[in-house]
Amino acid sequence: MQQEERYLPDGNRVGVLTAAVLLAYALTRLINIPGFTLTLQLPGFYFAYPLTLSAAMTIMATGLTATGMNWLLDSHPALHGNAIEHWLLPTLTAFIIGVSLNVLPFGILWWIGLAVSAGTLISIFIAEYVSVDSGAPTYAFASAALIALSYALFLMLIIALRTAGTRLFLMAPAVFIAAGLVSLRTLHLRLSGHWEFPWAIGIALACTQIAAGVHYWPISPLQFGLILLGPLFALTALASNLSEDVPVQRAMLEPGMLLAAAWITASIIH
Repeated sequence: MQQEERYLPDGNRVGVLTAAVLLAYALTRLINIPGFTLTLQLPGFYFAYPLTLSAAMTIMATGLTATGMNWLLDSHPALHGNAIEHWLLPTLTAFIIGVSLNVLPFGILWWIGLAVSAGTLISIFIAEYVSVDSGAPTYAFASAALIALSYALFLMLIIALRTAGTRLFLMAPAVFIAAGLVSLRTLHLRLSGHWEFPWAIGIALACTQIAAGVHYWPISPLQFGLILLGPLFALTALASNLSEDVPVQRAMLEPGMLLAAAWITASIIH
């Protein structure tokens, strides 16, 4: 029993952390405070960004998740040194959940979204905790779950931003940061702890350029998300294969199939 508990986080800590993050989201709907718009007028350029309680609470929830994940990992017996790689996905998850919940209208659908968010946060916390120790019995499953969840969260973020009608000057940095973090963490997991910052930055730039290119196309949010998810999938898989010295032709097979599947799906849905 003690051996099993060694690979799992403390249930009370997970519950407290999840409840605190969810409370931050709930307060945005329970408290009504008028926001204001930050503006900047330059020659030929007008910048306007609405600052609301929802935005402030999303940022607070993101910071709370990062510090809470560090608190959660303090009890792991196999953790030695910096645990920053285990903050990346939980922090990104909290931000994406906040953005997505802000897009949903308040009602039954919003509460369902909050419940799904709770399950997602708990899954991320547990999987990150398990992934600290490569000798854990469920390490392979936890790593696969983290990779799958990271791609799903990226798609959810893009759909939420598109649904909200986010302007390009705000969409571009969000895509760059999200794509960079997802590819960086995915490569770190697939390559047994190796950091591939050049690849992550290159993948983030490629996804951002594609987002800018198709931003004004008359397509649905899901189509827009799949168009960006395809290159993220493909380039991350290509980077992983090349880093493992897979022959170029074989290395390009999986990415090509992933890219084709995502873009074909995007072309046939509405």
